[in-house]
Amino acid sequence: MNVIRAIQTYIDKMITDAGPGMKILMMDRETISIVSMAFAQSEMLQKEVFLFERLDSVRSNEKLKYLKCIVFIRPTKDNIFMLQQELQSPKFGSYYIYFSNIIPRTDIKILAESDEGESVQDFKEIYADYLPVNPNLFSLHIPTCLQALSWNPEALERSTQGLVSVLLSFKFRPAIRYRAGSTAAQTLAKKVHETINKETALFSFRPPEDGAAPPLLLILDRRDDPITPLLNQWTYQAMVHELLSINKQRVDLSRVTGVPKDLKEVVLSTEQDEFYANNLYANFGEIATTIKVLMDEFQKKANDQRKIESIADMKNFVETYPQFRKMSGTVTKHLVLISELSVQVGQQQLFEVSELEQEIACRADHSTQLQRVKRLVSEGKISAANALRLVLLYAMRYERHANCDTSGLLKLLQDRGGRSHIVPRMLEYISTVARQELFNTVKITDAVKLTRNLIKELKGVENVYAQHECVLKGTLEEVIKGRPLDAQYPIMGNEVPFRRPPAEVIVFIVGGATYEEALAVHRYNQEGYRIVLGGTTIHNSESFIEEVLAATTGVPFKHSRSLQQFHHAPAGTA
Repeated sequence: MNVIRAIQTYIDKMITDAGPGMKILMMDRETISIVSMAFAQSEMLQKEVFLFERLDSVRSNEKLKYLKCIVFIRPTKDNIFMLQQELQSPKFGSYYIYFSNIIPRTDIKILAESDEGESVQDFKEIYADYLPVNPNLFSLHIPTCLQALSWNPEALERSTQGLVSVLLSFKFRPAIRYRAGSTAAQTLAKKVHETINKETALFSFRPPEDGAAPPLLLILDRRDDPITPLLNQWTYQAMVHELLSINKQRVDLSRVTGVPKDLKEVVLSTEQDEFYANNLYANFGEIATTIKVLMDEFQKKANDQRKIESIADMKNFVETYPQFRKMSGTVTKHLVLISELSVQVGQQQLFEVSELEQEIACRADHSTQLQRVKRLVSEGKISAANALRLVLLYAMRYERHANCDTSGLLKLLQDRGGRSHIVPRMLEYISTVARQELFNTVKITDAVKLTRNLIKELKGVENVYAQHECVLKGTLEEVIKGRPLDAQYPIMGNEVPFRRPPAEVIVFIVGGATYEEALAVHRYNQEGYRIVLGGTTIHNSESFIEEVLAATTGVPFKHSRSLQQFHHAPAGTA
């Protein structure tokens, strides 16, 4: 199960079916990102795709009849209308049209009637309607999906389409489970289930043999684990996203001092960058060692390049120069990234901040933690964003503590210009399940769970910056061990629940996934399991806070009435 390979297979098929010759690839705003995250432009050129155009761009009227046009777009109403206009006055010699998802028959008829010159040579649905981030991770790039803690209708429709596309690309007709108590997860599960039943011909895959359980689609809710997106991360990909932000594989370094012009924006792709692919989940200390090894190797090759004393040396130089240039670019790019991460860690005092975050997330020690949070927030040595995160974590953990002093912390935060109004909104955002289970504030009656928790406490943690375990890790353990799921994760429809664990699992998180959760999935996959994680988006702490603000707009304050004076943003803050 590899989402990047799935997308690449579809794109390769599109290009192959068009046959040899010069081709242009026409895309929309979203499919451009899908293609660029699967292939580099240089790879597309090798496939005889020499031009790239947006369907909605203003183009010249020049006819290019010698070109084959591959159209790869989402089946939206706007795209259908623009493609209809294109076919009524075709610019290219022939068209090979591919939709990234299921297209209604009425739209097919409209397009067929528009093709009066019979320039369309092929017309197909391919199921590549999601962004492949890592081999085990996909995103739908929906920054905010809830309004007043209910689905935004457009986001619900897009999420349904994206999930259906993922299922079809893997040829899965899954059992669908959703988080009990989550209306958002249940609604999405119902929509996907209805689509599968409606499109029975598309989902008529051979059932698993030997009585094996079908694949599982597990739909979860970000509101059940608001802790994970707020924590500082210490693995390479997650650190880059938290401190610099990764947007569709691109990192904007234009604000970093002293960065060369050609590195103002860099691409981080597991397909195009071997160093990145091998070190996605390496921690900060390991990365520093690894980049040193890469530097030594590069310097050795650079010295070898200088020793050109014979015809054979010249020939070898010409043959190895492209690889040398590529290695040079890789070394420079990652040196810049790691250097900037190191600067940020020092400037933001992230070791101290992260240690306290982990302590609050994993251990109950109210008095000590309150004093430490007060000191860090009031001293002003840490950034306002880090101060806010500490207060958020404290407020969630000690919401029901007799001596909870969230109000006092918010006053300190407000005094330094922090966004204190976000804390009450977060308390409205988190789910009932999170309140009961996230910090083990209720008595655990399940003997198995109690034993596991005790063992975890006794084992201790080697790394104080990585004590926290995301909720997803425990959820996946329940799934792959074949434990009963019906109470916490009801099955959608009339399917009879299988007691055997599924061989393949697709997890989708409404409200966004994180790279920490992708790491948990990666570790299970290393043990031989087949799991893919997806989300409406991929969060860092800042994007998650924006998600919370959007989701709680218009929600009455029930859980944070005691913080009434902080309910609204002070003048001049967002």
